[in-house]
Amino acid sequence: MALFGDFEEVEIKHEEAQPNINVTPLIDVLLVLLIIFMVISPSKPTRFEAKVPAEPKPQEQQAIIKPNPNALIVFVSKDLSLRLNKDNMGNIADPNPLIQRLREVFDYRERNGIFREGTNEVEKTVFIKAPRSIRYGDVAKVIDAVKTAGAQPVGLQIDDLEN
Repeated sequence: MALFGDFEEVEIKHEEAQPNINVTPLIDVLLVLLIIFMVISPSKPTRFEAKVPAEPKPQEQQAIIKPNPNALIVFVSKDLSLRLNKDNMGNIADPNPLIQRLREVFDYRERNGIFREGTNEVEKTVFIKAPRSIRYGDVAKVIDAVKTAGAQPVGLQIDDLEN
């Protein structure tokens, strides 16, 4: 005698199930992503602007050019030491003295109204001069340090002149 009563075994026939994937939600998600990327892509920066000086005219080549007294040049020597114009500023491993000195110079220029020629922006142009034997990563550290100090723009001297 069965506890729950007499149950008959019922035979259930399963028909061959066909897998049916509903792709409509997938297409909806893909279309939304496509629209998002189409909207975002024009706002990305798409170019790198570099200021390249124009070729000098023949009469300008013979003229004596006086250096700008406000020029700031960071020299990187072969032993990885740094100089700002004539002053020693530590080395690449610790650029903090260079950063601090550049900030002082920029603050002084802002207080005393030393502007770029023809503009009302404070003169914060810095040039970096390094020999070709220096690794790119070391020069990049100097560029980062100079930008941390607030320099804008930063120029690289690429000729092989001696210090």
